[in-house]
Amino acid sequence: MRVALNLEQCFQRPPGGIGRYASELARVLPGAGAPGEVVVVPFVARHAPATVRSVLAAAGVTAEAVALGLPRPVLYEAWNRWGRADPLRGHGSLALRDVDVVHAPSVAVPPRRFAPLVVTVHDAAPLRFPDTYPRRGRRFHELGFAAAAARADAVVAPSVAAADEVAEFTAIERSRIHPIHHGVDHTAASADDVARVRVALGLDPDEPYVAWVGTLEPRKDVATLVEAFARAVVARGLPHRLVLVGPPGWLAGADAAARAAAPLGDRVTFTGPVPADHLRAVHAGADVFALPSRHEGFGMPVLEAMAQGTAVVASDLAVLREVGGDTVRYAPVGDPGAWAEVLAALLDDAPTRTALGDAARARAATFTWERSAAEHLAVYRSVA
Repeated sequence: MRVALNLEQCFQRPPGGIGRYASELARVLPGAGAPGEVVVVPFVARHAPATVRSVLAAAGVTAEAVALGLPRPVLYEAWNRWGRADPLRGHGSLALRDVDVVHAPSVAVPPRRFAPLVVTVHDAAPLRFPDTYPRRGRRFHELGFAAAAARADAVVAPSVAAADEVAEFTAIERSRIHPIHHGVDHTAASADDVARVRVALGLDPDEPYVAWVGTLEPRKDVATLVEAFARAVVARGLPHRLVLVGPPGWLAGADAAARAAAPLGDRVTFTGPVPADHLRAVHAGADVFALPSRHEGFGMPVLEAMAQGTAVVASDLAVLREVGGDTVRYAPVGDPGAWAEVLAALLDDAPTRTALGDAARARAATFTWERSAAEHLAVYRSVA
């Protein structure tokens, strides 16, 4: 089975969760099914050949990619708004002429004319929380949801909660949506890795910390975490630092976090984005990982922390309970007081943190990219 897979998200800086998802599928799918059954044919927007090679090599993708004739903004507009610029025709490459299925791993949705189409819709946040997206982003997603509803032979969502949400807020019927969990990197960060990354990020070698990872945008509600952290360390006299890892996003997410953190001075560290091997060490070195999001489609940072055996506190959302089960502590969305109580109790209780971390690592072991790829292959077979 030849699967045409859009890897354009890998060229975003940083590539984000969708880029990692797409690159992991490209890496693992060839090993799914019978030996030699699956061939992945990546395609991307217009880039210089050397750029394509270097970006995909950094993402761990070894298959040669087809670069289409249009840059990303023009290509995505042609797809979502007009249903034009079919990747299977008109670009001069025979590699995409003989594929069995096309997979769009986001709501950049190509036309569906010459092969069945599978689209991954990660959530319906732009419709549920339109105030947390800029106008251009909302419009892109609205067009993408409509295109997926009209063209996709099957839709994938990363969780049952996301599948239910997409069915509720878009025109995509629930019967067409296949929930498939993501996998996670199970490579354990060593003590040396943690020490090296502490130095790289300017952290004291022995100072304990609480970690958060993500994009500083409104849905992540980092300001609630900062306020809760301030209350917790004051109430218990705790020595911890708060380490916030990730790039600034859109609207006022980064500014709100910075304003909330200002009274804490150097007790809060903003690292900006870091490489994947640094992320493992950030998670492994933290006493607690915290995710106070108002909304998630899956919650990959929670799973990444679990895989490193780190205790997690997360917003009490159905999707995060789906991922974390009873190995994670939960706090109400947007309630700094409740978050402070949960954080303080856990930061002051090392045995409980260890027990939660061990249970979380065992649960995370069931989330593999190999299982995810096998479930994607079943969807491809169902439409091809």
